[in-house]
Amino acid sequence: MAQVKDKYSIENTDYTVGQDNTQKWGFDVHTPVFMISAGLILLFLFALLVIEPSTAKSSLDSIKWAIIDRFDNLFMWSANIFVIFCIGLIFTPFGKIRIGGQDAKSEHSNLSWIAMLFSAGIGIGLMFYGVAEPAAYFTDWYGTPLGVEAYTEEAAKLALGASIFHWGIHGWAIYGIVGLSLALFAFNKGLPLSMRSVFYPLLGDRTWGWFGHMIDIMAVLATLFGLATSLGLGAQQVTSGINHVFGTEGGLGLQMAVIVFVTLFAIGSVVRGIHGGVKVLSNINMIMAAALLLAVALITLSVSLSTLPTALMGYAENIIAMSNPTGREDESWMHGWTVFYWAWWISWSPCVGMFIARVSKGRTVREFLTAVIIIPTAMTWVWMSVFGGVAIDQIANQVGELGANGLTDISLALYSTFDALPMANILSIFSIVLIMVFFITSSDSASLVIDSITSGGKVDAPVPQRIFWAIIEGSIAAVLLWVGGTEAIQALQAGTISTALPFTFILLVMCVSLTLGLRTELPQYRHATA
Repeated sequence: MAQVKDKYSIENTDYTVGQDNTQKWGFDVHTPVFMISAGLILLFLFALLVIEPSTAKSSLDSIKWAIIDRFDNLFMWSANIFVIFCIGLIFTPFGKIRIGGQDAKSEHSNLSWIAMLFSAGIGIGLMFYGVAEPAAYFTDWYGTPLGVEAYTEEAAKLALGASIFHWGIHGWAIYGIVGLSLALFAFNKGLPLSMRSVFYPLLGDRTWGWFGHMIDIMAVLATLFGLATSLGLGAQQVTSGINHVFGTEGGLGLQMAVIVFVTLFAIGSVVRGIHGGVKVLSNINMIMAAALLLAVALITLSVSLSTLPTALMGYAENIIAMSNPTGREDESWMHGWTVFYWAWWISWSPCVGMFIARVSKGRTVREFLTAVIIIPTAMTWVWMSVFGGVAIDQIANQVGELGANGLTDISLALYSTFDALPMANILSIFSIVLIMVFFITSSDSASLVIDSITSGGKVDAPVPQRIFWAIIEGSIAAVLLWVGGTEAIQALQAGTISTALPFTFILLVMCVSLTLGLRTELPQYRHATA
């Protein structure tokens, strides 16, 4: 078993979890994690066939809201702790440590690396919520941030600031901790790229036992079900967009066609791996997203120029107030939005964190955390300022569908905004294509993550195994839509978010374990420059 030099060192480790692997039919799987995960997935799909979707949704919603209501302080303060912890690592000597060792080189250019961070982490979310979220806050669609009066200048400022808050530093600090922890223990310590490896300094060889199995199984299920939820909701959004632009009435059949299309392209991409698939698609995503952003900004130049500073000030001035869970007048808004978001970020952290770890070898801790936290937040600021600013302007001045009826359908909010702009159909069609490419990239990223976990932490799983998980992801989304439509998808989403409670404790312990791991790396950097 593993041999350690001192209490917290993992050097000279002889990791033997691979002896539990099964190699058959072109697969290379870590038997306990793969078999139990597959069994639970099949059990869930069977349950969908025998339980009424509305009943499942009601039950899981009750669990989700009970967790959000009772553990709101835990989620809020944990998110704050993660931000402070990451900032501390940036400005301490730990920041000099390089992922992969002192001589490690980056495998991807800065632009490609940032593109993959953006695509895997928040790209699709900004497409969906870039218009809808600021509009919801401005119009009191489900409460207003900090209890501000709706339809006022202050409401517009806080709507933009709160949207950046939910997609900015706090969420990315969650991803950053998981990504850095996995990268350090995989590339510096030589342990498998798996969630369990992070806890070796605390658990020693027990990491490879059932405690580690359960962590990895939870990570697989959260990743798979989270992605299936997103694919299902995304298929509905794409279908709504196609119907809106072309005047069609496509329903379940068109949604299934979208899922099949995304899955087939995802299979082709995942077979090509990170360099030939995900990286290429991520670069395409960034170029297309930048083109869409620039086009909308130029079309609405006067509005965009005014909302950029407004949004930044709304975020900077209110970040502390929105981070504090005590004494809130807007408690229902905080539960329904902020706590929900932190739970969603945490439940997605194994997937996005592991993918970020895979593509970040060669970066220093300081470079890694600065890029992971600051750059996506800056992108969010610009995106929300432009798209959210245009939506609020249309509502305030009663322009177009949003101005006439307000926010009625989140899935159509983006297209409704475009309807009041020049080149509306071109912008909408371009957005539909971009959304689908984002989903293909997300499916690829999740497949690679699940491959790694279920193979015992191997970085390059066999091609048949990659294809298997890509098909499973699409199949679950299709079954959800076929069996229960939106209610089945929302039931799975509620279940996925519920996993955030145990993962919150796991992430808090992860901060301790990461610190211990970094301490064993620091001596070799005593004479290195920052």
